[in-house]
Formats: sequence, structure tokens, C-alpha cells
Amino acid sequence: MSGKNLKKCVLMKTAKQMGLGVCPECYKVNMMEVRRQRCSRCSNLFFQRKPNSLQYTLAWTIAAFISFIPANIYPIMIVYSLGIPEASTILSGIGTFIEYGLYPMAVIIFTASIIVPVIKIVGLLFLVFKVKAGLRLTPAKHTKLYHVLEFLGPWSMLDVFVVALMVAVVELGFVSTVEAGPAINYFTLTVIFTMIAAISFDPRLLWDENNKTDCDL
Repeated sequence: MSGKNLKKCVLMKTAKQMGLGVCPECYKVNMMEVRRQRCSRCSNLFFQRKPNSLQYTLAWTIAAFISFIPANIYPIMIVYSLGIPEASTILSGIGTFIEYGLYPMAVIIFTASIIVPVIKIVGLLFLVFKVKAGLRLTPAKHTKLYHVLEFLGPWSMLDVFVVALMVAVVELGFVSTVEAGPAINYFTLTVIFTMIAAISFDPRLLWDENNKTDCDL
């Protein structure tokens, strides 16, 4: 390795390469003398990286994908009109909004119920694959992707809130009532699982992989 490349490698060293770790409670940087270090400020026990981060992220993401399938197959809402039930899935509900000309509502529901969960699931799988395979892309971009996925998490609950609101408001006895269908449970699980998967992922692994690749050349 040339002197120029050596200098670049030294400048790119991470805290982990220098034997440092940050406490997740008080954010103090500590020297990692053992694998599970006690913080010198708050005495909290912590690891340099989240233990089994990729395994947990992958498991929760797969669970979210499995829950997402029945969430789109089973009815998410059942409307009773004069005692006659009419089941509505997520896609058929979007079609109803379009049929009545409520295009903004259809776009919002489609985005929150279909696009956002798919982006989160695919994005989390991509991040896990990136860390395992060491794809040659800038970690800064992947870190931004991770923060976007983390931000999108709660917004998927919009569809659940819409159904809950309709169940609470549309209550006209025998004339017209609305009740939540079985898909609402699966969709809620999908949102919860993707949120846990995003929390389980340690974005610092992206930088570890990049520095290992660059400095070992």
C-alpha cells in the first residue's frame, strides 16, 4: 500500500477500528476493553454493535412479508347496508374511491397501504444484502435510505386509522354500519414488524463493511 493510500485509510478509520464504542443511553464514547462494555458515565452495559442485528432484521422483515400477503387477500373492511354485508379488500377499496371520483383519497390509501410497505420490505432486504455481500455503493446513501425507511414506518398505519375512523363514525344501525375485516390484523402486524426490523438494523454495519473493503486492498 502506498503512502497516499495508507494516509487515506487512516483518515477513513471508524470508531470501531480504533476500539471505541458509544453508549446508547448517554452517548458517551468509551474505550471497548471487552465485548460488552460498561459505560464510564452512566454504568450502562452495551455492545459496540447491536448483537445479531442482521439476523433479527431479516427475521422481522420476512415476518412482515408473510403478514403482508393475507393483509391484501382478506377483506380489510366489511360494510353492512340494510343488513347486507359487502367485503372490501385494500385494492377493491381503492377501486371504490376511484369509482366515486375520490382520487386524492385513493392515492393516499394506495401509497400508505401498498407502496410504503413494499418499499420498506424491499429496502430492508436490500440493506441486509448489502452488508452481507459488500456491494460497492457509498454507505452514506445507504444510511440515508435506512433513515427514510425508519421515517416511513408509522405512516403505513394510515389505512388502519381510516378503517378505525369509519367503524367509529358510520354507525347507523340496520341502515349502514362498518366493521373491520380480518386483514386489518395482518396489516397492523406488517407495520409493526417492519418498524421492529428497522429498529433492529444497525446502520453502522454499512460503514464497517465499506472501511473493511477499502482498507484491506
